[in-house]
Amino acid sequence: MFVAPHSSDWFRRQLTRDLAEGVARNWWVLLVNGLLLVAAGVLIFSIDWSVRGLSVFIGTLFIMQGISAVLLPGFDRTAQRTNIISGLASAAVGVAIIAWPSPGLQAVGILLGSWLIVMGTLTISGAFAARRVLPDWWLWLIGGLLEVPLGVLALADPGATLAALVTVAGIWAVAIGVMRIALAFEIKRLPHRIDELGSDVRHNGHGSKASDELRRQRFGAAV
Repeated sequence: MFVAPHSSDWFRRQLTRDLAEGVARNWWVLLVNGLLLVAAGVLIFSIDWSVRGLSVFIGTLFIMQGISAVLLPGFDRTAQRTNIISGLASAAVGVAIIAWPSPGLQAVGILLGSWLIVMGTLTISGAFAARRVLPDWWLWLIGGLLEVPLGVLALADPGATLAALVTVAGIWAVAIGVMRIALAFEIKRLPHRIDELGSDVRHNGHGSKASDELRRQRFGAAV
């Protein structure tokens, strides 16, 4: 998440190339995270899991997600703190699932469902904040809108069947992984988008004030 749901510092200033470069420099973190999620989703659907085996795998996946969240940069300190807190929470849930002495379907379902709802809600809130920053912010929104109902599904009958748990975890991993791969390349191109915008303004013969105004209109940044 690059913009925190209730971040205020960012909206008081204009998006600069230096700021965009600082975030784009770590685009590969999002790419690796997406690739690992897709691979994890394929594995979830491909293996004949036991309850214990699936618990350890999902727990490891949560820990990986937590590490990725901590490494993701934010456009401001508020966003960075949100990433760290959510990352540590994700890792803690992963450790809890793995360390559970004798995990049952109900316990894993409750932890998985609760985590998906919390992360999905944060993602949706962050997506609406990021609409002022990222042209393709709607990808974050779709991801959050997918996580919340999957979490509700997992909580609706957490002890249902192992197949149901596999379905929820697998769909989440593949879908969110694909979206994060797409977002990684968008983040990588963000400084280039700003350069293109400045080039267009200079080509049209407008001055710096016009460039500032056009950039504000394009990215929605408030000064």
